[in-house]
Amino acid sequence: MSEETHPCFKRATIDTPQAGGKKKVWKGLKQILQTDKMLPWPEEAVTYSSLNPPPSFFPAKKYSDISGLIAPYTDPTTKLHYHNAEEYSTVKQLPMDLTAGYLALRGASSIVG
Repeated sequence: MSEETHPCFKRATIDTPQAGGKKKVWKGLKQILQTDKMLPWPEEAVTYSSLNPPPSFFPAKKYSDISGLIAPYTDPTTKLHYHNAEEYSTVKQLPMDLTAGYLALRGASSIVG
């Protein structure tokens, strides 16, 4: 009784092209989505296109309104994000209509009336 047992998740033999097996063909995401659309799935079935991830627990990253770099600072008067002191001096010199335009591009509520 010296017969070895293999775990149920492992195969005893591996199919390789040299051993006569077929080469594994990988599918891309577009092919998987196309296949999902063609198959008759029940309405409550979970597919790749129906997955909704939960919201992230990490805070959203802030990016500079001027350069697009990661912005650790926010100007308290204009609410614009900036990356360094050079950008801060640029933010301070901006007219209010440009400040409102930057906030509108970011989707923030405008503080300029």
